[in-house]
Amino acid sequence: MADLIVRNVDDSLVQQLNELAGLFFLSPEDYHRETLQRALEKTENRSFIEHLMRMPNVGDDEDFARV
Repeated sequence: MADLIVRNVDDSLVQQLNELAGLFFLSPEDYHRETLQRALEKTENRSFIEHLMRMPNVGDDEDFARV
């Protein structure tokens, strides 16, 4: 396996990542690895229609009419 070094990362970002790792009971390194993996897995090429079809139904137009 290869190593990945990321330089010049803002301290607050590193702190947030480390806190999230703790919430999931993972080491910071494991959490960073999983975060990268999830980000790359979500790069599916979808058409605009496919994106629209995946949006949840939030109601009818009448539900949002101003009174």
